Amino acid sequence: MKTAYGFSLLLFIAACSCNKIRSGDSLSKDNIAYIQGLGLLDKDEHIIQFYSNFKFKAAGNFYTDKRIAHYWLEAEKPEECDTSFAYYQNIRAIDTVYYAGATYSPYMEITRTNGSKFKVYGGGKKPELKAFFEGAMKLWGEKKGN
Repeated sequence: MKTAYGFSLLLFIAACSCNKIRSGDSLSKDNIAYIQGLGLLDKDEHIIQFYSNFKFKAAGNFYTDKRIAHYWLEAEKPEECDTSFAYYQNIRAIDTVYYAGATYSPYMEITRTNGSKFKVYGGGKKPELKAFFEGAMKLWGEKKGN
């Protein structure tokens, strides 16, 4: 049993480690339609950068010209499904965690003005991760007062 668990964990980590932060322009029309169907993207909204810490339809983390968003969908465990977002003007703070432990992805913790929180994950090489986090924080800084 211990070996099967270890293998599953290794397979999960391997699947996640090859995912890269992508430009929103690299997403297909079907990908965009899927995210719109989740209620996380308006028709006139543009994804700047996107990262999936698993399979595209199961997990996504991104920021747009209007918001920062995250989704985690598990068919086998609907109680663990989550779609979260905040428009820039509704974000009070963004905290970054670049090292979240050996088996977890780095993340930004988004705190909304109402005090609720959610995480947006990133991955890949440090320069790309840094650009992802800093790009989201820069847009927040520019748009939070609008």
